[in-house]
Amino acid sequence: MVRKTTEDPTERSPADQEKLSDEAMHKEGPGGTVDELMDKLKAKEKEAADHYDKYLRAAAELDNYRKRAVREKSEAIKYGNENLLRDLLPMVDSLDRAIEHAATSSDFKAFTEGLKLIQNQLACYLEKYGVTKVDCRDMDFDPNVHEAMMKVESDQHEDNKVVCEFEKGYLLNGRLLRPAKVSVCKRSRQDKQPEAEESGKRIEIKA
Repeated sequence: MVRKTTEDPTERSPADQEKLSDEAMHKEGPGGTVDELMDKLKAKEKEAADHYDKYLRAAAELDNYRKRAVREKSEAIKYGNENLLRDLLPMVDSLDRAIEHAATSSDFKAFTEGLKLIQNQLACYLEKYGVTKVDCRDMDFDPNVHEAMMKVESDQHEDNKVVCEFEKGYLLNGRLLRPAKVSVCKRSRQDKQPEAEESGKRIEIKA
C-alpha cells in the first residue's frame, strides 16, 4: 500500500515557487486572469480618485457661492438705497442755495417760488421710484388708505365723505406707504331727518 505524502511548500526551490506564482498570475478565473483583475482594480481606483476630486471641487465652489451670496446680500442691504440717495442730492443742493439766498435777500416771493420748485423736484423723484399720493379730494372715506382723525358736521359734504386732509398719504407701487390723515363728514340728525321722512311718506289714493 502506497501512502500519499503532502509536499511542504517551504521545501520547494525558488525556481519552482516562481514558476507556480507565474502560473497563478496567468490562471483564468471567473473575472479573467489576475493581471486583468489588477488592471480593472487600478482603473476603478483611478475613477474613484477622479470622482473624489470632482466632489472636492464642487464642495469648494458651493462654499464660495454661499460666501458670495452672503456678501452680496449684505452689500444690497447696505447700499440698496444708493440710487435713491444719489437722486436726492440735487434737491439738497437746491435747499442749500435757497437757504443761502434767503440769508442775503429780502425777496420773500422769490424765496417762496424757490421752495415750490424744490417741492416739485422732490415730487418728481418720488414718482420716479413709484411713490404716489393718496387721493382724498371729494372721496368717500376708505379705511384702507385713510386715517380718520375726527368726524365733523358739514352741510357741503355728503355723509362719510372726506372733508379735510391734515397729512398727505402715499402709496409705493400701489402698496400703502402711509395713510392720509383726514376728517370725515358726519351729517347731523336734523339733516338726515327730512330724508328719512321723505323716504317714509306714503302715497294716499283717494277713492
